[in-house]
Amino acid sequence: MPIISSSYNPPILFKNGHFSTVYAGIFRKIDDFEQKRERLELDDGDYLDLDWSYSQTSSQKVVILIHGLEGNAQRAYIAGAAKNLNTNSYDVCAINLRTCSGEMNRLFRSYHSGATEDLDAVIQYILKNKNYPEIYIKGFSLGGNLTLKYLGEDRVHPKEIKAAMAVSVPCDLHSSCKELLKPKNIPYAIRFKKNLVEKLIAKQKQYPEKISDGDIKNVVTLKDFDDIYTSRAHGFKDALDYYKQCSCLPFLPSIKIPTLLLNARNDSFLGPECFPTKEAEQSDMLFLEISKFGGHVGYFGSENITYSEKRVIKFFNELN
Repeated sequence: MPIISSSYNPPILFKNGHFSTVYAGIFRKIDDFEQKRERLELDDGDYLDLDWSYSQTSSQKVVILIHGLEGNAQRAYIAGAAKNLNTNSYDVCAINLRTCSGEMNRLFRSYHSGATEDLDAVIQYILKNKNYPEIYIKGFSLGGNLTLKYLGEDRVHPKEIKAAMAVSVPCDLHSSCKELLKPKNIPYAIRFKKNLVEKLIAKQKQYPEKISDGDIKNVVTLKDFDDIYTSRAHGFKDALDYYKQCSCLPFLPSIKIPTLLLNARNDSFLGPECFPTKEAEQSDMLFLEISKFGGHVGYFGSENITYSEKRVIKFFNELN
């Protein structure tokens, strides 16, 4: 498909990528919104906590939302997306990935950018237990990579999946990692690392034989965390092997469901490889919108509804 021209043009302060990112991540609040939690037991003995919210009208459509690295279903970008989807007659199932619901998961493994088996488990659960003839997916950052990888994998995708959208996606994980290690991103990297090390310490209490004090001390960068924990816990050789196997970029040409990818040029987390223009131009189903502004999962909008939240409604509705 041709590259979609983006109309996003925020107020002057929000044209700064860092301001847009920080405002959305720290200062934005979502009021008058409720979720109902449901625990999904997984076949491997672990679980996922799902936070549901509903349209005031009886809906035949559900959107699965997937958060980013160290996010959860209460983060403003998930709650805001869910609230606006509910207002527009979509029910929402917001996934809290393993370790992200406020409670440590049971197994040594947790979540990562390519763990599509967990997304598939949620989809299969909805198909079996909920009465939705139409399923949609929207993923953010890590959740966006997971969404696109799932849609491009060599598997049978249920006919009920009608469309998807992915926002601020590190399509090439190694490229994104290199950006996060640059000085411009030090404050974000410090925050991510702090959260991840805290979880690693909690995981050590569960599995002291698998994580040493030395392992924890050796986590200096985000790549170190992936070398020391992510790769070991999920069957990869090292961080680079994990990035190679789990980046969605190689899976994009195989997507067969209408999918919109929205990435901002001023997203400081994304390297050049995260803007897959060639793949989109050669695809019948991948729509690529590259905005000049937006930051990382920012996209400030009027009335506390972001451009991304308005854009997903327009994209999904156009297909009906």
